[in-house]
Amino acid sequence: MTPTSYDLQNRKEKIMREMTPARIAEAVHGIYYGPDELKNREITAVVTDSRKTEPGCMYAAIRGERVDGHRFIPDVIDKGAMLVLAEQNPEVTAHQYGTPKNGRPVPTIVVASVLQALKDAAEYYRSKMPVPVIGIIGSVGKTSTKEMVASVLGSRYRVLKTEGNFNNELGVPMTIFRLRDDHEIAVVEMGINHFGEMHRLAKIVRPDTVVMTNIGTAHLEFLKTREGILRAKSEVFDFFGENGHIVLNGDDDMLSTIEEKNHVTPIRFGMHRDGFSHPNDLYADNVEKHGLDGISCTIHIRQGLTDAVSQVTIGDVMIPLPGMHMVYNALAGAAVGTIYGLTAEEIRDGIAHCPSLSGRFHIIHEKDGRGLTIIDDCYNANPASVKESLSVLGDAGGRRVAVLGDMGELGENEKALHAEVGHFAAEKGIDALYCVGPLSAYTAEAADSAIAAGKRRMDIRHFDTRDQLMQALPGLMQHGDVVLVKASHFMEFGKITETLQTL
Repeated sequence: MTPTSYDLQNRKEKIMREMTPARIAEAVHGIYYGPDELKNREITAVVTDSRKTEPGCMYAAIRGERVDGHRFIPDVIDKGAMLVLAEQNPEVTAHQYGTPKNGRPVPTIVVASVLQALKDAAEYYRSKMPVPVIGIIGSVGKTSTKEMVASVLGSRYRVLKTEGNFNNELGVPMTIFRLRDDHEIAVVEMGINHFGEMHRLAKIVRPDTVVMTNIGTAHLEFLKTREGILRAKSEVFDFFGENGHIVLNGDDDMLSTIEEKNHVTPIRFGMHRDGFSHPNDLYADNVEKHGLDGISCTIHIRQGLTDAVSQVTIGDVMIPLPGMHMVYNALAGAAVGTIYGLTAEEIRDGIAHCPSLSGRFHIIHEKDGRGLTIIDDCYNANPASVKESLSVLGDAGGRRVAVLGDMGELGENEKALHAEVGHFAAEKGIDALYCVGPLSAYTAEAADSAIAAGKRRMDIRHFDTRDQLMQALPGLMQHGDVVLVKASHFMEFGKITETLQTL
């Protein structure tokens, strides 16, 4: 399908406002090579994966460690891409990789760095899309908090949210590029592990509301201390206006040190009326666990919190996902919903319909075969999130099995932090602990010592590699087991989840 043949009405609905080759080239400090008649035509999307090319889009040719995106330029032009963002001019591309089969020219904006140009283009596009944006930041629970906030706001508004955890210096621009005129609000997750990254992300996102989940021990390898983590994440306020809102976990000792930013006083939420050092504006009580079916509580809001809050009483809510961390997420969602004028009924409905994500405490009930219940929480891990997941597993029925792998970016205390997880697993009464990786050997060793001291039984095993564990799984699993699968992303524990589903 060529750019002149696809449906013009459909294209009109999909176009990105003021994202023309001429304006993009100016925003990214690039040079445009191509027909003059296209210079003022708006693109329909931005893609970095040639397989996702659509008519009218801009393809960004990223040079990766293994694949150079420039090699796919002729192919994306054949598929209908209108514009290419590249680090070399069309003549060089034609010499290296050939020309499009359909004979079309290759309209190209040439820049020094495609990755930097994507950030610059996203910053420009955000300036043309004046919808409220909620930025979600923190050490643990960003993705689940993002899902909860988006679910609550979705009770009234058309919401754009980050897909999965596309939260880095490539993922955030790609999220911003998905904004369209029919979106009424956006929820953007922002993740970092170095100083300066949040400054660059916030420059793109310009969040109207900032939600801070906690300050934990993730990324200590680069940020060194929890104080360093707080300082790095607080760079978000470099691009935060006086008319915005700050929503933060009032039970977190580090976040409690934030008094105000740009004359904005934080709205605090937590498990009690009194937070770590300030009263919480929203708090939960009457918490009741329902095993893997979720958790319920009553949410209270301080009167006079906002202009609308005097008319809002949230009351009893049912959260469909288990874990105390989900109560915190519900509180964050209630706070944001209140800020943006939702009724109590809309907030409760949004909380009740919060979805789970693959790899993010996604519960898979296996009715056939060996009847396993799998808690797929394998996307990432740090000490705080692993302990939270073990707490939920400890409340489950049946034989409780934890399959844990190494946690990355923990710095010089990585061995001790892995050992802490082992002690915690023993305290929670887990029935079986299967660990994989060199650092997780300390988890298994600590659990074994704790069990010996407490004189109770627990099946503890350590495997050097993931493949060794996967080979052993058929002999380890029993009918009715509840199995938690969790490790840092580089461990690729999704393969373990897939194997468990075949047993």
